[in-house]
Amino acid sequence: MLFTEDFLHYVWKFRLFERANLQTTTGDIIEILSAGMHNTDSGPDFGNARIKIGDTLWAGNVELHLSSSDWKKHKHSKDNAYDNVILHVVYRDDEPVILPNGRQIPTLELKDRIPDELFNRYHNLVFGTQTIIPCEASIGKLDDFTLKTWFTRVLIERLEKKSTAVIAALNLNRGDWEETFYQFLAANFGFKTNAVPFELLAKSLPQNILAKHKNNPLQIEALIFGQAGFLNDNLADEYPRKLKKEYEFLKKKFNLTPIDNHLWKFMRMRPQNFPTIRLAQFAALVINSNHLFSKVLDIKDVKILQKQFTDIKVNPYWEDHYQFDKPSKPSSKSMGQASAELFLLNTLALFLFSYGKHNQQQYYIDRSLKLLENLPGEQNNIIADFDSLGVKASSAFESQALLELKNYYCNYKKCLQCGVGNKILKLA
Repeated sequence: MLFTEDFLHYVWKFRLFERANLQTTTGDIIEILSAGMHNTDSGPDFGNARIKIGDTLWAGNVELHLSSSDWKKHKHSKDNAYDNVILHVVYRDDEPVILPNGRQIPTLELKDRIPDELFNRYHNLVFGTQTIIPCEASIGKLDDFTLKTWFTRVLIERLEKKSTAVIAALNLNRGDWEETFYQFLAANFGFKTNAVPFELLAKSLPQNILAKHKNNPLQIEALIFGQAGFLNDNLADEYPRKLKKEYEFLKKKFNLTPIDNHLWKFMRMRPQNFPTIRLAQFAALVINSNHLFSKVLDIKDVKILQKQFTDIKVNPYWEDHYQFDKPSKPSSKSMGQASAELFLLNTLALFLFSYGKHNQQQYYIDRSLKLLENLPGEQNNIIADFDSLGVKASSAFESQALLELKNYYCNYKKCLQCGVGNKILKLA
């Protein structure tokens, strides 16, 4: 029989075992007043339990094992943290547990008290041969309330994990939210392929330098393309030559060192996504949106936030170029709505959440979640798989939750820690 200690914890925590005529292995009557609080750190598995054994009411810790002999294998007798265990709960009792002081710990065996139906449902989830997720046969049948409640929980978990990187960067930037937002926004301009060079660019070119030239678009473009390493070579067209001239002056003025041009990737990429075009769009955003994070905090309307990105106009040079000195057929280089939505999802929503959490202001956390509710769901293989199971992501709120669910619960078969898995196990 395949069985895990996690399942035993689950059974004990929710008292999903036959509780009539409970006795220790030595015949003492047991009455469980409180199973205790589940401890996921070191030490006994459940703390602050209240259990009556015989005529004595005990308060203390409960330890669980598949076999009572595991106590010795785990060397608990040599750990003082286990001296106040009041009950040892095991699937099978194969030997008594005697502490160094001679006290025998009362033991409760659950081998014949766990319903077969419950075990079979658990076994099918964790040890089944499913191809997408463990509960693929059942998740599409669950009620909306269960799903949405759990989606909220895992989405918060996702944002909390991502916010740790934001706060770490904020500390490095001495509490400067605008600079931190600028760096993360730049990294997202590179999407996955060019995220690293974009981030290095932003860190090599502080926002306060750009702010000093907010009234001179050519100098801002020169600073961005120069620091990106695209103005090192001899250039033929008038526009890049002007940029190079401006950059050479500004480079000396601010003692700047450009990043390595070879970091940028062009291979297997649509020309519209070339880093040169993304840099042109980034420059246009900087020119048109000083103190953008302050605007993010103030602007509530999703459409107005989107326009901060879709309404930017790149330098006319790029209308018929994808790279310097290489003419191409004229085409619009404005940012599309789909790209703008990714910035709102990956940067703006994250920063609203991080700002609210860091400053203990629920208002901004709620705005972050509301923003995700008003953005369309993402389209990728994971979301498509859930859709095939009858679970549709109608918003970014739901698609982000499904990504977290798949990557951090389903992939590791954490069904016992999952609200969806718990609901399926408890179904009659």
